[in-house]
Formats: sequence, C-alpha cells, structure tokens
Amino acid sequence: MKFCASSSGGEDLEHAFASLSIKAPTTTNVAQPPPANASGQASSRPPMHHRPSATDRPNDLPNILMAMRRLREGILGSRRRDSFAQRAYMFIAQASILTRSWESYQPTLLHLVHDIHAHTPLTALELRDFVGYMILDLACRQNELVQAYALKVKFAHQDRKVAAVLKALVHDDWPRFWRIRRAVDGYQRALMGFAEDRMRLHVLKCLGRSYLNADKVFVERSTDAKWEELIKSGVGWQLQDNGVVVIRKPKPK
Repeated sequence: MKFCASSSGGEDLEHAFASLSIKAPTTTNVAQPPPANASGQASSRPPMHHRPSATDRPNDLPNILMAMRRLREGILGSRRRDSFAQRAYMFIAQASILTRSWESYQPTLLHLVHDIHAHTPLTALELRDFVGYMILDLACRQNELVQAYALKVKFAHQDRKVAAVLKALVHDDWPRFWRIRRAVDGYQRALMGFAEDRMRLHVLKCLGRSYLNADKVFVERSTDAKWEELIKSGVGWQLQDNGVVVIRKPKPK
C-alpha cells in the first residue's frame, strides 16, 4: 500500500510496478572478504552491491493485480463488512483505477458503496470521492450519460469537477474537457482517459467539416495530442513544410 501511494498517477504507478519484484532472490548472499587494492592489501572500503535497475526486474503488475483480486474475493467470501474490509476495498479500488483495470475497480466500487458502506459507513468526503469514480466510469468508459446523471441524483453527489466533466461530455465541449482533465486528481484523470479517444475523434470530425487547412499548433491544441500521435492513430491529413496542415482540398468547380 505504501509502494502504491508513492505514485501520483496511472503512468507513474504502472512504471513503479514494472520496476518492482516480489520474487525471492535466486542467489544467497555469502560474506566475501574485502577486495584487495593494487598493492595486494585488503581494502577497508566496503564492497559494492549491485542494485538491479528497472530493466533488470520483471513486471509484476499482473501479479499484484491478481493478489488484489484474491484479497477482494477472500473478503467477499467471508462476508466481512468491517473497517478492515472497508479500507482494503478502498485501496484496491484506487490502485485499480490508477492502472485503468476496470475489471478490478468496477466490482470493488459497487460492493464498497452499496454493501460495505451500509454496515461500515464511509465519511462524507470518502463517499463523495468513490461515488464520483462510479459516475465518471459510467460517463467516460461506458458512455452511459443518463445512468451517470441518475447516480448523481440518487446520491445527491456534489463535486464541481465531476459535474463539469459530465457537462463537457454531454455538450461535446472538448476545450472544457481538456481543461478539466488538467485540474482533476490522478484517479479522476485516469477515469477520464477512457473518453479521450472518443472526444478526440469528435474534435477531428469538427475540424474536418470546418477547415480546409489549419496550423499544426492549432490542431495539436484542439486534439490535445502531438502530430505524431495523430498520424499513428490514422489521421490522413498532410503536414506542409510551413507548418500548415491540409485537412481537405476544395472541390473543383
């Protein structure tokens, strides 16, 4: 839990998991005599120990996700709804959100809010945060805006950032969406990431209908993506040497 808490966002956490190894060492540390110096005498300097780098360690993220799943299923099977179950579910939900593992965080959020909360209540701030994650999951990943608003009304959810995300999605307001994404925390930003491609596609369609050409900087700012990323995603527009993107050519008269 401390290891996960040291990372502030999904990419940081996944990178940290990639450098983490929970496997037992394959070699046994044996005391070695101090190395000799150039004159053949023993050196008083302590031996250097090899510290494995991130590239030396296996990616144990799937192992940790599986361990969290087993913990969740163990708590569910024992029907625990006490403080330990609450804290464990809160941690699993947030860690799974940061890695965008919706198969883990969706059932965890549902059980935490609808079942555990009824026996071991969350604080008002905690309930607001976790219901907000559920709302963002419905709106951003599942594209169920009606259900997202229904859940917001059911819990009388009050979070201006979550409300702003819903409004941006309803109105296809991409400037607001990109602006909010930079203002939210790591958990909310990870959930908003599910809607990025959908929002970016809408932006590209709007640019394609509205412009014959546009500056590269304007296109990148509107889509919140670098030109190279847009090319990899399949955008067929042409970039000229003067930095102007040819979106479509005028039809001949």
